[in-house]
Amino acid sequence: MIRKKTTFVFALFGVTVLMMALQKPLFLMRYWSMAGDATATDWFRVVWYGLTHDVTLAGYVTALPLLASIASLWVRMPERIWTKVMRVWLYAVSILTAAIFAVDLGLYEHWGFRIDATVLIYLTDPKDAAASVDWMTGLSGFALFAVWAWGMMWCYRHVADLFDGDPVLPHRTAVWLTLAGLFLGGLDFLAIRGGAGESTANVSKAYFSSNMFLNHAATNPVFSFLHSLGKRQDYASEYAFRSDEECARLFDSLRGNAAPATPTVELLTRKRPNVVVILLESFARTIMETDAVGERVMPNLDRYKAEGVWFENMFANSFRTDRGEVAVLSGFPAQTTISIMKLPGKSRNLPSIARSLKREGYSTSFYYGGDLNFTDQSSYMYATGWERLVWQKDLSFDAPMSKWGWNDETMCAYVGDEVLRLSRESKEPFLVGFLTLSSHMPFDVPYHKYEHPMLNAVSFSDKHLGKMLDRWKASDAWDNLLVVLVADHGYPYPEDLEYNAPLRHRIPLILTGGAVREKRVVEEYASQIDIAATLLGQMGIDHSDYDYSKDIFAPAPPCKFGYYAFNNGFGVTDAEGEFVFDCTSGRVIRDTNPRLRQIGEVMLQTTYRDIARR
Repeated sequence: MIRKKTTFVFALFGVTVLMMALQKPLFLMRYWSMAGDATATDWFRVVWYGLTHDVTLAGYVTALPLLASIASLWVRMPERIWTKVMRVWLYAVSILTAAIFAVDLGLYEHWGFRIDATVLIYLTDPKDAAASVDWMTGLSGFALFAVWAWGMMWCYRHVADLFDGDPVLPHRTAVWLTLAGLFLGGLDFLAIRGGAGESTANVSKAYFSSNMFLNHAATNPVFSFLHSLGKRQDYASEYAFRSDEECARLFDSLRGNAAPATPTVELLTRKRPNVVVILLESFARTIMETDAVGERVMPNLDRYKAEGVWFENMFANSFRTDRGEVAVLSGFPAQTTISIMKLPGKSRNLPSIARSLKREGYSTSFYYGGDLNFTDQSSYMYATGWERLVWQKDLSFDAPMSKWGWNDETMCAYVGDEVLRLSRESKEPFLVGFLTLSSHMPFDVPYHKYEHPMLNAVSFSDKHLGKMLDRWKASDAWDNLLVVLVADHGYPYPEDLEYNAPLRHRIPLILTGGAVREKRVVEEYASQIDIAATLLGQMGIDHSDYDYSKDIFAPAPPCKFGYYAFNNGFGVTDAEGEFVFDCTSGRVIRDTNPRLRQIGEVMLQTTYRDIARR
């Protein structure tokens, strides 16, 4: 009896994983023309990485039967009733899975991405939706649905027969079995969550390749659909400050791509340098300018500030890394209560520095000591042109690992080596991205200089950042190198700094490297979204697809400002003042330049209308 109860749970979990995994080779065979160049290893990796989604779904499917197994130890009910309950649940799972699989297999050739909640938009008018499907496609889709549903039901029917609902057990045995069931419940929760790490189950956990088709093949369509259901939102109706027509007209004067123009200042000695973009975790201006124990907390950043191009009035677009990354790398404004990075169906359509440089013959690679599945980063990276992602799972060092991953001492040494290697070996110019992590809470670093944990962690990161930059500077690679140093966001330091204040969002931006013509201080107001157009403008590369990114040195648009979003609010600042607005309360927080209110409203409304269209 005991063996039968545990066998039922494990068999149900295993059969579910198997049925989900079988969808991968079927998808590859259906789209053989796209998978033709895939090797046997690629096929194996599609199934292997796809198991992350399959295991999560198996956890969901098993949860209710597991609870029923525990309940059956104490609730006396005919076994046939328990078995019927199991079959109803499992048959419903079979029908839902088969329907999603069949629809997804047919839609992929038209949509180019795995099914998500977008499909529900078109089901509001079933007649029109049906009219767009030819009878052959509909017939083959229905046949696949029927066969897959029958196959899953057949397997589940035999699994359900293993269920033992007889509660005739000694009390002590029932207690021990209940505890064992709760332990299995804990394991099931980990399966649903996606493991015990910082990153929870998300679409990008199945991503492993720069070939997006292989990533799509690894993605479980049922997971993709259900995962996106909770994220559906009517973005187009958010922040309706004015009519869409008036908003569009006003935005035209703010566009970064309004009129191509030659920058008024040339910062670089060459048009195609090797580029390294370093995103510095929480490197706030307030911390950079802090003196402690008789010296600056970031002496190395200060040193390179004095030697390179320093942007005095640069602002982060958000308070979160995922939104700051998108602002820097795609020139797309941060959102208030959502993150476009967590919406793979929309983030893949964003422009990006990686894609722009890739078109110019650059190789692209991104390094991070932590988990790039967190907030769907890997999905966004692969989709927007980063060919090679190197992160925690790919790395092994004889060094201690922090909570977030390999610390900045380890990663700065590694990335330092990688840039020098690429400089020697790469036949084409390269773009390298690097995100630091040691200055993220809980600030666990092997370093003890300051009592304040944040100041101590930032000092640790600055120390090893300086060592890495000094190595490059002492090498032959330096002459052809452009290094962009920018914080991903600010930090509430000092502790009484208001979360929506402009100073909370002020960050460092430095251009350094041998490719920089001369040191300079830039006074214009700007934010992270302006980095993309400014960088591409200096390289003579078209940036007309970056609607929001302004070339800081171009004569147009004349309106230069820093813009940021916080939780349901926005802030705008320029040389004449600042304006901060809380949308929840409809209250003006700061207003020393009323003209900026219109800019902030137009930027926020346009951003959400744009997200709705993508």
